[in-house]
Amino acid sequence: MTLIYKIFREDEYADFLRAGETAGAPIDVADGYIHFSTPEQAEETAAKHFAGEDGLMLVACDDAALAPDLKWEPSRGGALFPHLYRRLRTDDVAWAQKLPLEGGRHNFNPSEG
Repeated sequence: MTLIYKIFREDEYADFLRAGETAGAPIDVADGYIHFSTPEQAEETAAKHFAGEDGLMLVACDDAALAPDLKWEPSRGGALFPHLYRRLRTDDVAWAQKLPLEGGRHNFNPSEG
């Protein structure tokens, strides 16, 4: 299993859970696909697109489970990013966790407590 990540704002995540599926954030809808990041890309994605935002959720999905609707396409610096060309369903989610803002950066490994 290879996990890929989607970052949601709190209200977007709540809407996703309530509806059971989502077309993504406004940028996803505008682009026609849902933006995901690899583990190596996720922190830069958070810093670039969610700088200073608290109340985020990190959602993990198995990339193989999203096939054949998942395409790997060049983006930032020519790196391949996963893009989902269908609605994301709650049953696609392997796990989700809060993505706290600590000291101005998002903590991708929050401690339990």
